[in-house]
Amino acid sequence: MFFERKEEGKVHKGSVLVGYDLGDDFSQISYCIFGEEDVESVATVVGTKQYNIPTVLCKRKGINQWFYGKDALKNCGEDGTLVTNLVEAAKKGEMLSIEEEEYDPIALLTLFLKRSLTLMSFIATIENIDALMFTVDNLDDRMVEVLAKAAVNLNLKTSRIYFQSHTESFYYFVLHQPEELWQYQVLACEHNGKRLKTYRLEANKKTTPIVVLIEEQAYNTLVLPGEDEEEAIKKDSYRLADEKFLDILQRQCNDRIVSSAYLLGDGFRDGWAEESLHFLCRNRRVFQGNNLFSKGACYGLLEKIEPSKAGQEHIFLGPDKLKANIGMNVKRRGKDSYFALLDAGENWFEVHKECEFILPGEENKISFVITPLTGKNAGEQEIILEDAPMRKGAFSRYKMEMKMLSTECVEVQITDLGFGELFLSTGKVWIKQFNVV
Repeated sequence: MFFERKEEGKVHKGSVLVGYDLGDDFSQISYCIFGEEDVESVATVVGTKQYNIPTVLCKRKGINQWFYGKDALKNCGEDGTLVTNLVEAAKKGEMLSIEEEEYDPIALLTLFLKRSLTLMSFIATIENIDALMFTVDNLDDRMVEVLAKAAVNLNLKTSRIYFQSHTESFYYFVLHQPEELWQYQVLACEHNGKRLKTYRLEANKKTTPIVVLIEEQAYNTLVLPGEDEEEAIKKDSYRLADEKFLDILQRQCNDRIVSSAYLLGDGFRDGWAEESLHFLCRNRRVFQGNNLFSKGACYGLLEKIEPSKAGQEHIFLGPDKLKANIGMNVKRRGKDSYFALLDAGENWFEVHKECEFILPGEENKISFVITPLTGKNAGEQEIILEDAPMRKGAFSRYKMEMKMLSTECVEVQITDLGFGELFLSTGKVWIKQFNVV
C-alpha cells in the first residue's frame, strides 16, 4: 500500500508567469498571464522590439550606486566601473575585486536579476510573480547550483522556480506553434556574431507518447566581421560566411523534410545570408527573431502547470532528462497494479519523490520496474533492505525518498517507520543507488 505526499496548490487564472533567458552577453524577459494565450516579451524601450538587456552592471566610483543593462553601459566612463561576464563569473565562484573591495559573483548576478525584473513593473512587481523559469544556453550541474542560489536570494514569494536549457525552451516554443509548422522536422539556427549553433527537432511518431529528440551542433568557424572592418573586407567576409552557412544548411536539410526554420540572434540582422536564405525558403516557412528562448521558457512553465494536449502526447528526451519511466508493481486494495514513481522526460536535477509503503513483516526487498523510452526493453532493479527488522505476522511501514544524482543514476533512501504502537521505528535508514540505462 502506498501513501503519496500532496503537491503544492494550483496556479490561479490571472497569475503572472515569467520566462527569463539569462545569457552572458544579453538577457531577455517574456511573460504571460495564466489563462490567456499570448506570450509577450518585455522591451527595454517601450513601443519597440528591443528585447536584449545587456547582462552587465556598473558601480559608480566611490559610492554604493549600481546601474544595470543599457544604463550600466552609459555610466561606465571615468566615474563608473563596468562588471561584465556575470554568468561566467558566478559559475567560476571566484570573488570579484571592484575598487579594492571583494564581491560575491552570485550576489552581483542576483542584483542584475532583481534590477532587470523591474522592467516587469507595469505587469507585476517581483513579489507578485507566481512562477519563474530560467533558461540558459548550457544547463550543467554548476549552472543549476548558481541559479538555485540566485533564485533564493531574489526572495520571491513563490516556490515555483524552474530551470531549463535553450534546447528545451526551443522544444516548448515549437510545441506551441501551429501544427503545420512542426509536422515534420524543425530547424533553428542561432548566431551571435561569433558562433553559429543549430538545433534540429525530430519527433518519432511511432512511439507512445511521441518521443522528441533535438540534435545540437556548434560551428565556431562561422565568424562574422566586426562593424569597424573596411567595407571591402566586410563584403568578402559576408560572402564566405554565406557560403559556409549554405553548406551547413544543405547538410542539415538533405534527405530530410524540414517544415519550418528559425533564424535567431543579432548575427543575422545584416542580411548577409542571401544564398542561404534562398535555399532555406524553398518549400518551408522561415522566421527571424531573437526572443524564442524566453518565450519557450514561458511555454515550459505553462506545460508544468497545465499540460496542453500536445504536451501530453509528446515527450522531450534531451541530455538533461530522465529517459525511462520508473515504477513498482504493487497491491492496492488487494489488486495488482502499477505505481508510477518517476516519469521519463523530467529534468534529472528536479526529480524528487516521497511516499510511504507497507511490506509484510518478514519481507525485506522491493523491486522497481524500469521502462526506457529509448527503445530498450523494460527491466527490473531489486533493492535488499539488509538487516531489516523482521516482524512475524505483522507489517512494516517505510518512507521512501527518490532523487537523481545524474541523468543515469537514481538514489533511493528508505527509512523504517515501524508500525503504530505495536512496533516502534528502529530509525534504520538504507541508501541505495542504481542506474536506469
